[in-house]
Amino acid sequence: MYKEIAVENFTNIPHAVLAGANRIELNDNLAVGGTTPSLGVLQETSKYLQEKSIPLVEMIRPRGGNFVYNDIELKMMETDIFQAQKLGIDAVAFGALTSEGELDEDALEMMIGASAGMQVVFHMAFDEIRDDAKQDSIDWLIDHDVDRILTHGGSLETPIEQTLPNIKKYSDYANGKIQILPGGGISFENADSIAKELGVNALHGTKLIDLV
Repeated sequence: MYKEIAVENFTNIPHAVLAGANRIELNDNLAVGGTTPSLGVLQETSKYLQEKSIPLVEMIRPRGGNFVYNDIELKMMETDIFQAQKLGIDAVAFGALTSEGELDEDALEMMIGASAGMQVVFHMAFDEIRDDAKQDSIDWLIDHDVDRILTHGGSLETPIEQTLPNIKKYSDYANGKIQILPGGGISFENADSIAKELGVNALHGTKLIDLV
């Protein structure tokens, strides 16, 4: 099982690596779903994980709340992506939507262009796309060489056991052209059963590893 562990700051990273984390997603402020970490935290985390040969994903998100960004916020995100490039970060995770619940294609093209050389992850903003726009969104992300989509399959307030049919539907539609990475409410206690039901070998979560 490939385990991507979402962490806040540096504190738990050494423990997570020792306990078997395969990849780290670095955030600040996980209470609002994760925002961009500070440069200092990012530098030390990148240095540490490169020494351990563990890939690092940086969350690119200037604030909590929705994923409809203005021009100033998008400029901040672009700057953070360029900084990630300089540090040799493996991947960046971001999302941008319109107020109509569709992909903000102009914003995403700008950020994908800034991400050259890194993997690109479309994060759980995907779950706020209108249902009737989700398949077109998957097609667009495939066409723009996005590497994976992180999804809970619905509102984070709904237990993942109830949203698994949606995740399976996205995965079947993507048909291997883009990775569908399940996350949100997956722990070391339910990970195996969820992976088996979905037929996947990679999961994302804050509690995929028992760090107690």
